[in-house]
Amino acid sequence: MEDIFLAGPKHSGKTSAGKALAALCSGRFIDLDELVAERSGESPRSLYTEGPAVFRKAEAAALAALIGSETIPGARIVAAGGGLIDNPDAIALLENTKTALCVYLDVSAETAWERISGAAGGELPPFLKTGNPRETHRALHERRAAAYRQFARLTIEAERKSPEEIAREILERLTH
Repeated sequence: MEDIFLAGPKHSGKTSAGKALAALCSGRFIDLDELVAERSGESPRSLYTEGPAVFRKAEAAALAALIGSETIPGARIVAAGGGLIDNPDAIALLENTKTALCVYLDVSAETAWERISGAAGGELPPFLKTGNPRETHRALHERRAAAYRQFARLTIEAERKSPEEIAREILERLTH
């Protein structure tokens, strides 16, 4: 089975669906943001605060290391960061990797905003620290959603589905 990269906006369910999918197919779950933190010694938020380019470079390096690492039996299910589509180096790595399959978890801009703002605890992510965070989010969400739909080999409507439902749908669609 190919490595499956789950992509989508922040709080679209990539981590929870990824863990459920890994359990279903006896794969290994990997969170790309955690890998970035392990390799750099800094959180993705901290790296992004230093500058988007600093974070994107660390993200592409972590992805390159992951792709180049020795594979183990079973699939690797990878939760990618929400902005992966904005990282040309990372996208080029995925495009040139024959064993990588990108699945886009599609949720509405409104649902993503509610989840992000609800989880923020008063501290929005650095990319939303603008004069109008909600509008910034909507514009970013719409642009990225269009790019992900074009790039991903599979799009899953994840708006009102549990992680387990998303995982089962991914597996079903990939095996039929």
